[in-house]
Formats: sequence, C-alpha cells, structure tokens
Amino acid sequence: MLTLPEPCLVVLVGPGAAGKSTWAATHFRPEQVVSSDALRALAGAGEDDLAASADAFEILEMVVQRRVRRRLTTVIDTLGLDQERRRRWVALAREHDLPCVAIAFDTPAAECRDRNRARTSKRIPAEALTRQLRDWARTKALLPGEGFTAVHLETAVRVVPETFQDSPAAARRQEEQPRGLRFGLHLGEFKHVNVAETAKAAEEAGFDAVYVMDHFRQIPQIGRAWDDFLESWTTLAYLAAGTERVRLGTLVTGVTYRNVAHLGKIAATLDVLSGGRAVMGLGLAWFKEEHVAYGWDFPTVRERYALLEDALRLLPLLWGKGSPRFEGKVLTVPEAMCYPRPVQERIPIIVGGNGERHTLRLAARYADAANVLGDLATVRRKGEVLRGYNPATRLTHLTTALVADDDRALGRMIDEGRGRRPRDAYAAAVHAGTVADHIGRFRELAEAGVTEVMVRLPHPDCMEPMSRVIAAFRR
Repeated sequence: MLTLPEPCLVVLVGPGAAGKSTWAATHFRPEQVVSSDALRALAGAGEDDLAASADAFEILEMVVQRRVRRRLTTVIDTLGLDQERRRRWVALAREHDLPCVAIAFDTPAAECRDRNRARTSKRIPAEALTRQLRDWARTKALLPGEGFTAVHLETAVRVVPETFQDSPAAARRQEEQPRGLRFGLHLGEFKHVNVAETAKAAEEAGFDAVYVMDHFRQIPQIGRAWDDFLESWTTLAYLAAGTERVRLGTLVTGVTYRNVAHLGKIAATLDVLSGGRAVMGLGLAWFKEEHVAYGWDFPTVRERYALLEDALRLLPLLWGKGSPRFEGKVLTVPEAMCYPRPVQERIPIIVGGNGERHTLRLAARYADAANVLGDLATVRRKGEVLRGYNPATRLTHLTTALVADDDRALGRMIDEGRGRRPRDAYAAAVHAGTVADHIGRFRELAEAGVTEVMVRLPHPDCMEPMSRVIAAFRR
C-alpha cells in the first residue's frame, strides 16, 4: 500500500471513466476532495452542465489555493490533462512547502470506453473520450518531469502524518531486530475516569508504570479549571492497594507545591506501602495561576531552579540512613530523617523539562532520568545534550497516542474525541495511528535513546490495541 504524507496536495490525472472519482471517494474524506464535476453542479444546472465549466474551474482554483494555504490535505479530482493547470498546482504546493503528488490512472482505453457506455448519467460523448485518451497518452510521458514530489500509478493509499512517515521501515526493524522499551500510562485528567479500573487495565495491558500529573486543578492545555482533578500522591497511594506490579509516580511533582522534606516522607511512605514501586518525578513548576489560586508564593525562575537543585540533593539524603543536617542554597533541614526508610535503596528520580542549560544538566547530575517533550527531532537533540552531561542518565519521553487496530476504527476515535476541533489538527495533536504505526514510532524513539515512554491514551478504546504495541517491545 502506498503511503502519502499528511498534509499533501494530490492531483489525479487520467482520461474520463478511468476511476479517479471512485478512487478519491475510497481513500479520502468528502471534504478533502475538490471535484470539478461537483463544482459544475454548484455553479450551473448540474454536473453535466458544460456551460458552467469555466465558473466551476474558477471556484476550484480558489478552493485549492485556500486549502493549500491552510496546509490541508487536498485531492484535485479533474481530468488533470491540462499541463498549465498542473504546473500552477505544483508551484502552489511548493510555495507553501507542501508535497504535491500526481496519481496517474493508466486504465486501458477499452475499459474506459466500456465503463463510459455502462453509465446511466455523466456519459462522456465518444468523440470527447477519444480526445481524452489521446491527450492521456501524451500526458503520462510528461508527468515525471513536471516537478511533482512523486508520480504514482493508481493504487491503494494511506495518508499518514509526518510523525509516521518512517514508521513502516522502523516497524520492520523492530520485527527483525527487537529492542526493549518500557511503557508508562500517564493520567492527566480524571473526569469520567475510574482510576482503579484504569490502573488495573494498564497492568494487564503490559504497562510498566502508572504516572499521574501533579496539579490541584486541571491545566488549560487539557480542560477547564473546575474539571474533576485528584491530588496526585493520595491517588498513587490508592492505586498501590489495587495494583501489584506497576511502578507508581508523578510526572512531575512541582517543587514549589510542598515542603520538600515532607514530600520525601510522602514518597517514602508510598514506596513502603506499595512494596518498593514508587517513582519521584520532579520539576520546576510553571502554573502560576494555580499558585495564585491556592495562595502559594510563585518564586522567580532562578529561585525555583535553586529550590529544585536543593530538592534533588536533599531527597536521597532523607531516604538514607541516619538524620544528617542539610544546608542548601535555599533549604535548611536540621534533621533529614525518614523512618521507615523506602523499600528501594533509592527511589528513582525523574526530572521533567526540556531546558538544556539548566534542567537537563540538573537531571544528569542528580537524577536517574530526564523526561522531555517534543517531536522525534527534538527528542534526539535533548538526548544528545543529556548524554553530553552524563551518558548514564536515562532519557524518557511524555507523549499522547491515539491507537487503533485499523484506519476505520481510528477514524471513529478521532471523530468521537475531537469535539469542535479540526479533524486533521486533532489527529496530529494526539498522534493518531494504527498499532503498526505506533510500533514504528516507538522504535524510532528507542533508537533516539529513549528507555521509557509515558503515554497518555485519549480514548478508552486505546488500551487493547496499545497492549499489542507494548507486546512488540517484549520479545
């Protein structure tokens, strides 16, 4: 099956009755197809109103320009035999940095004539079809030299976002030479979510960990301030009683939200009650409005970095033996004492954030892992920086994954989840893809140095197909 990049401009080229409209309707949504016949019906008395052709093409050019300018996947369903028009479309796509692909319909002339004769409507006059077939014979020799990103003969096709462009090859590498990768389920919202059932399902699906966001009200990137939102460490303690294997942690605890020594005691208690499964995610804290709402101070970035560094030094000391005094840049703890001590010799610490000069440097110096955001290129870059500071510090990645068995199920999940957001924008934001797409995507992340991915699943039906993605990294 041919894969095309999302977004792209697709130009169908071929004589009448070659199958262009049927192909477009099979592989693309109606709103993605700009058809000269449909526009002839809009501008005139019907699709057969040839007198409306000039108006129809004027509308078509305007619609194509607007869609390409907005970087929307667009299929131009015309004969495509006018070389000047093809050149304009290629130039338009190039101007907006959009791939422009020609799909050639080299249907045998006899088959085109048979199809045309069988039509009950939109039948092409025999002389006109003969001219089109003659024009097509000349056109197909010109297409390779007209500047298209690619020219393909008609075939089954999938349009996939840039995120998944290299997924097929990466998935084959995972099949042939498997790599291990740990997976954590990330819970970032609690509205209509049964956290106990979700954590159990994650454990059964093969997830290695369950992480929760550490906030006190929902963040604007996900929902409304008054949406249901559970306190993180209380939630983790609850999940410890209902799970057996998964690690339990925050991604990430804001360093300003709690007295740091008290935070260490909370984490140690979770580790004891869970049998050694606690993970400490720690970050700078960024949500000023949340601080204001709860009456907390919101220190400057410099002050928060100093507090974060003190916390990274204090917590392992607190979890260790004895009760030593701690003197940091901004923290003083007369007795760093915590009994019972954690079950783990050291509770793993993950520092969250993309800052290369400060955050990743602190993670490399004091933590077990750094957690970064961004696309594959960004993750690669952050991994290089982190390894430059300390090759032993693990790289982890927080992402969203809308996962389905096939394109039909994927389309349903997208439509159910997008609300009023544009379909393609929502699909890109949640990395909507099939099981095979995500196996390839996560393989590329593993090759970039990621050892664990924390995944937010935006649809309840994602858990089962995600279990098969995880299984591909367990061989």
